[in-house]
Amino acid sequence: MKLCFEGDLTSLLPGIQVLSQELNYTLAEDGITVRVETSAGELEVGLEHEQGKAYIRYGQKHQFFRGLGLLVQHGVNGTSFNIREKQQFDTIGPMFDLSRNAILTLDSFKFMLRKMALMGLNTVMLYMEDTYEISGEPYFGYMRGRYTQAELRAIDDYADQFGIEAFPSIQTLAHLEEFLKWEPVGQYKDTKGALLVGDDRVDQLVEKMINSASAPFRSRKIHIGMDEAEELGRGKYLDLNGYQSRFDIMTGHLDKVLEITRRLGLNAMMWSDMFMKFASADGREQYNTDEQIPTEMAARIPKDVDMVYWDYNHIDAEDYEKLIAKHRPLGCNLVFAGAVWIFNTFGVNYGLSLNATDTALKVCKKEGIREVYATMWGDDGNESNPLAALLGLQLYAEHAYTEGTPDWEQVAERVKFCTGTSAEAFLKFKDLDETPGQEPNNSKQSNPSKFLLYQDVLLGMFDKQIDGLALNAHYGELEQVIKGIRVPDAELDYLFEVPEKLCGVLKLKSEVGIELKQAYDAGDKGTLKRIATDVLPEIAEAVQALRAAHRKQWLGMFKPFGWEVIDIRYGGVVNRLDTASMRLLDYVDGRLASIEELEQERLLYSSSNRYNNRGIGWCSYYYRMATPNVFFHVLNPF
Repeated sequence: MKLCFEGDLTSLLPGIQVLSQELNYTLAEDGITVRVETSAGELEVGLEHEQGKAYIRYGQKHQFFRGLGLLVQHGVNGTSFNIREKQQFDTIGPMFDLSRNAILTLDSFKFMLRKMALMGLNTVMLYMEDTYEISGEPYFGYMRGRYTQAELRAIDDYADQFGIEAFPSIQTLAHLEEFLKWEPVGQYKDTKGALLVGDDRVDQLVEKMINSASAPFRSRKIHIGMDEAEELGRGKYLDLNGYQSRFDIMTGHLDKVLEITRRLGLNAMMWSDMFMKFASADGREQYNTDEQIPTEMAARIPKDVDMVYWDYNHIDAEDYEKLIAKHRPLGCNLVFAGAVWIFNTFGVNYGLSLNATDTALKVCKKEGIREVYATMWGDDGNESNPLAALLGLQLYAEHAYTEGTPDWEQVAERVKFCTGTSAEAFLKFKDLDETPGQEPNNSKQSNPSKFLLYQDVLLGMFDKQIDGLALNAHYGELEQVIKGIRVPDAELDYLFEVPEKLCGVLKLKSEVGIELKQAYDAGDKGTLKRIATDVLPEIAEAVQALRAAHRKQWLGMFKPFGWEVIDIRYGGVVNRLDTASMRLLDYVDGRLASIEELEQERLLYSSSNRYNNRGIGWCSYYYRMATPNVFFHVLNPF
């Protein structure tokens, strides 16, 4: 496709040139004339085929690049068309978790930004707990793949050419375990993850954090964190100061942090959950819609900090409406953060994500919330992949340019155009966890793709949980489905290598512990020997193939720091399979009188997530998946 742009292209030309390769067009004088004009705010794109002319009218820079994508998408067949869109949110885009091991390389970040530009997203939040440089603090982000100032400037520059505002999201109170674990920085530490509020050295550190994180960015926005700080004031602070109200401690610290941001000309936002918890009867419940924030509490909260209401799993509009109303007495500008669920899984929980997103964004439009983010957390090691979440981001984008609910066919057409991968293919990621016996749309966030891989075959931690659900068959069928939807020439086809190989493991491993226990209880040594000599080695071979695929994907997308965690986990699976084979053969051949692990009764791991007395359940931590025994022990968590 040949295009010839007319109009003021001064700020647009770099992005136009970058996307020419992405969209396979060339800039040529004999191409379709594209008149570029500014508008009062709406985006209008059209092609007049007979005249060989097209136009893009846009209100903001990022809208132009969405319009460019729409022009190529609809104009490639030469049919005349006109599209008019009005943006429903002032600000919308993803938050990348860059603190849970998977630190995107500069090239990978640029790839994501190009996809965001085509979608029409206009902001990106970089969540960095300790993964950015601070001068004079060598342990901050040590061996964690922290970004240099130059790398962050490069991300900001690349985003800016598409009209995308990049800005940092940091932690100035809690969630700093990976920094505070180092003995040489103990002076900053209250508890395992919280800073020692009130200490002058901590105040100085926080100022350095804010300076360092904000300096590489054009944006004057900064997210100062402060979520999930339940441990605040309960460690060294308590020893030094005696008991103090957590609300008093937090508001005092917030005042100091905001004094810094104001002085630096920054506009701060923070997670709202701690204030919701302070207002609850037990001090812990953030989603209780019956309890309201007391007037005297609201009066003490500064009004020049935006409150970010995060909510990832409600699917009823009434819940969002009540919780938004609960935030109103704070008197702060309200921002919403939803999610595309790549948390704690090898897949993407699209069943929950798409339904929750659709409901939440409709309510946000109704309630006048103008700033929206899609978080993509990487809890407990980040086995999943943010690129697998692109379908979820496409739904956010289409909501942003649709007054009501976007048509699913529109979402599917757009994601295929923007990414080269079909919505149908993306949805296969959900089936890694959306298994037989599951709640509809996996609404309880079950994650068997992870815990069935890591659970020990002799200990069978989840065997009672999955008994009778035919998961070997599920994963065997899914393996074939994934093979069938793959398109080798597609840009993102490599994303499906890991789920395909994972299914190759789980079709053998999911129920092997159940079979072992049944054979052992029945005294069936023939079956035990077959499993030891044939099945477990086959599983180990499949795990090694999965590891190789995962390693190739990781090292092609992320910095190497953090891969060692996943490497160790795979090694644990293989080594335990080897030990299981040895113990089974020792028993079969008479060298062991019994196998103590198989003598144990199997119990439910969790009953809280079972649907209709069936279901898979959820486990948040690798070390709890791998063993019920002491994996690590913190003598003093504070």
